[in-house]
Amino acid sequence: METSEVARAIAVATSIAVSLDLQADDAVVLHNSNKLALRLTPCDVFARVAPVGQEVAQFEVELAQRLAEVGSPVAALEPRVEPLVYTRDGFAVTLWTYYEPVTPGVSPAEFAEALEQLHAGMRKVDLPSPRFTDRIAEAVEIVGNAELSPELADEDRVFLSGRLESLRRAIDDREPPEQLLHGEPHPGNVLSTKNGPLFIDFETCCRGPVEFDLAHVPAAVCEHYPGIDQGLLDDCRQLVLAMVAAWRWDVGDEFPNGRRFGEEFIRVLRAGPPWPTLDMMIAD
Repeated sequence: METSEVARAIAVATSIAVSLDLQADDAVVLHNSNKLALRLTPCDVFARVAPVGQEVAQFEVELAQRLAEVGSPVAALEPRVEPLVYTRDGFAVTLWTYYEPVTPGVSPAEFAEALEQLHAGMRKVDLPSPRFTDRIAEAVEIVGNAELSPELADEDRVFLSGRLESLRRAIDDREPPEQLLHGEPHPGNVLSTKNGPLFIDFETCCRGPVEFDLAHVPAAVCEHYPGIDQGLLDDCRQLVLAMVAAWRWDVGDEFPNGRRFGEEFIRVLRAGPPWPTLDMMIAD
């Protein structure tokens, strides 16, 4: 979210909380990307704020409720208010339970078990959602349109477009089983709580092979997840690298040092296998 909008978004979230009889004297920014994540105090509520029309808040609320009903490891909505999307002054706000972080963090075995449980729960939930190939199409559009990625060199534009398309075909040709997925279950979207690992942020939820989700997690986590198709996982890891590379060149991308990461991801893709995991790329 643009810095100029943050103060207004905080004011909206705070006023909504107060109108619902939640004491919100202060707000701490926990994360700011395409939406704002806040801890409201002293009521201890986790608020997510996004501009209206740039969020899938209603889908997230409904999905979180459905997954909780089948016992999936997901963060809960704030129980003191109605599970709704609250809109005001151009912002959509959802209110969630705040979980105090616990240490040590989530181990690879715990992460894998929680992700397996999440996937099992998602197989029980029937909600319309995009296919993972829709996300590939969005990345292809970015690299194929110079107005959307003006700083991307022409040779890199051709390379990324070709790699994204070839990987889409390669994965489709495998005809893997597909199901509802988190979409981006990387460590940043897993909370370490006294109740165990809990997943958050379902705005990128899509249908696809579980290996697409696993391509977002550290290699140590995959070692504990049963029944992985290693060849498919390698294709999905490469695909995720290519998609992230495309997003870093988006003219509207606000990721810190985004262009540098975009260049590095393209370098790694050109270098060939073995394909690094996202946590390895970010750590570098």
